[in-house]
Amino acid sequence: MSEDYSLWYNELVKKADLAENSPVRGCMVIKPYGFAIWEKMQATLDKMFKETGHSNAYFPIFIPKSYLSKEADHVEGFAKECAVVTHYRLMQAEGQKGVVVDPDAKLEEELIIRPTSETVIWNTYKNWIQSYRDLPLKLNQWANVVRWEMRTRLFLRTSEFLWQEGHTAHETEQEAKDETLLMLQVYTDFVQNFMAVPVVQGIKTESERFAGAVDTYCMESLMQDGRALQAGTSHFLGQNFAKAFDVKFATKDGGLDYVWGTSWGVSTRLMGALIMAHSDDKGLVLPPKLAPTQVVIVPIFRSEEQLEAISVVASGLLQQLNELNVSAKFDDRDTYKPGWKFAEYELKGVPVRIAIGPRDLENSTVEIARRDTSEKQVISQSEVGAEVKHLLSEMQEGIYQKALRYRDQHITSVESYQQFKEVLEQKGGFIKAHWDGTAETETRIKEETKATIRCIPLDQEKSPGVCVYSGKPSEQTVLFAKAY
Repeated sequence: MSEDYSLWYNELVKKADLAENSPVRGCMVIKPYGFAIWEKMQATLDKMFKETGHSNAYFPIFIPKSYLSKEADHVEGFAKECAVVTHYRLMQAEGQKGVVVDPDAKLEEELIIRPTSETVIWNTYKNWIQSYRDLPLKLNQWANVVRWEMRTRLFLRTSEFLWQEGHTAHETEQEAKDETLLMLQVYTDFVQNFMAVPVVQGIKTESERFAGAVDTYCMESLMQDGRALQAGTSHFLGQNFAKAFDVKFATKDGGLDYVWGTSWGVSTRLMGALIMAHSDDKGLVLPPKLAPTQVVIVPIFRSEEQLEAISVVASGLLQQLNELNVSAKFDDRDTYKPGWKFAEYELKGVPVRIAIGPRDLENSTVEIARRDTSEKQVISQSEVGAEVKHLLSEMQEGIYQKALRYRDQHITSVESYQQFKEVLEQKGGFIKAHWDGTAETETRIKEETKATIRCIPLDQEKSPGVCVYSGKPSEQTVLFAKAY
């Protein structure tokens, strides 16, 4: 990891059986173990969405091209990433093998494969919303989207990826703003309490804002190579999409007004954050709350009799752990040696490993090892359930605290542009600096250093100063970083 972070990441994704490149350039195959982690993320988030009053729905993957043209900023923001369907039929190639596009099967209107669903959803909302009684409308969908990327990396940036996208409609501006911040907090709770990744909540600059939004709120996290990663976004759309698709409602006082909207989403990019924030040269380090298998029991035996005896003990331990809602498995494969299994489960980030050998049978003990610190201890078999629950809780918190220490040690305040460039190259991480608020300064810093403004932190008070680049007066600091 210290020698070539990028290569380390790519190899880990493949060797840990998370994903691989597909035959289609820029797309990926998510393998069963990778998808099992994503499913745990999905199930947790889905529960959180429903607890905050949202329902799931599904909208088409195809969007008429004319829809994308209705909101000017939106089309400008996504035009260069869109995949377009122009025909609906293939035909046998004349006089040769294979198929070609049937020229007579051209669509009357081209279809865009969804890069995001605001347009098709707001076109639908027009039919669903007539009165204030129909509001609020709070929907989420789990789906795939396509954004044609030139430079791709598994999970972090692919042409097709999985995500959820929430789309809500409200009676008042304040309700919509409250919803935007509520979902930012839901995401923050998930990323910090389940993924064990600390984040900075902030608002994006105008140039980094979601296309078609009034304001974009975000969570920014820091990976172990000092680069930032945007973990999720929540957008206050104002009445932009309601006006573009003519979504009006009858108000309580008998008037007519446009609906206020929000949208928000996280994607399989979170898988990349999970890997990069915690893992090491031995492989994945998974927070226990998101590990598909939290405990693995590995037998050490020389004979069938010993394996049978260990299996009886393991069966009792599995039952004990199952009653405590701990996901555990017993690996009794005789085609691999214990040392090979140990390395495999380290690579896959299984939080707790229990080994049972002949001496443990005699003494009614087990050896228990934790993935995060590699610490081992021998305990009584009767203590396994309580010790595992304690360890999983301790590891979840310990993994978060380790990432938090790294993040806090890599937030550096600077006052000069020379210092800015030195910290960026030598230390990395977040650079806290004053900015004059102009797009021109933001663009010049990006062009000269490749660092971008990740966010304007929400938890700061105004502190007058001068811009690190232009020297002009500045009312607030922002966080810069090189980012994925």
